[in-house]
Amino acid sequence: MKAHTRETQATMTPQKSLQYLKEGNLRFQNNLKANRNLLEQVNDTSDGQFPFATILSCIDSRVSAELVFDQGLGDIFSVRIAGNFVNEDILGSMEFACKLAGTKLIVVLGHTACGAVKGACDDAKMGNLTKLIEKITPAVNAVSEPKDVSLRNSKNAEFVDTVAEKNVQLTIDRIHAESPILSEMEKNGEIMIVGAMYDINTGEVKFL
Repeated sequence: MKAHTRETQATMTPQKSLQYLKEGNLRFQNNLKANRNLLEQVNDTSDGQFPFATILSCIDSRVSAELVFDQGLGDIFSVRIAGNFVNEDILGSMEFACKLAGTKLIVVLGHTACGAVKGACDDAKMGNLTKLIEKITPAVNAVSEPKDVSLRNSKNAEFVDTVAEKNVQLTIDRIHAESPILSEMEKNGEIMIVGAMYDINTGEVKFL
């Protein structure tokens, strides 16, 4: 499989880009890989890059977007931060990726058993991590069940995963609210912004 060129990128639609990622994740789940010569892709992308998707995911070592979607060099922009939330810098990176570099799809990818989400569920405090976790607290507060306080913590795996999914949804809401550029591009059909959850037990990505 060759690296994307300006010409192949131009043929990608938001829907086609999403289908590429879904097919890549199916290959990953079945321990299959597209046939790529990575050194060849290094040479092919030395004069420019033409990725088709931008993926915001967690720094979790088990959730590498390139691997779980079976993509090669030059295929995706990968933005990673614990808890996969957005701030001005990340929004600016996404705007560059879509408006200037031509990607057609933004995926906000959460995952099960997320450590940052667990920290938010437990209202953890530790150095700079405290401020990071505060970015995820709105997702904790937005999940109404269970009401029993003793069940609203990291020991409740179902609660943690529900908060993680809510965090993905709230992150997409923030992209719409805080990036007029991306919001307008989506309204014009130039890009799609979608959420997804990766299951660390199965390798499956579920699109929301």
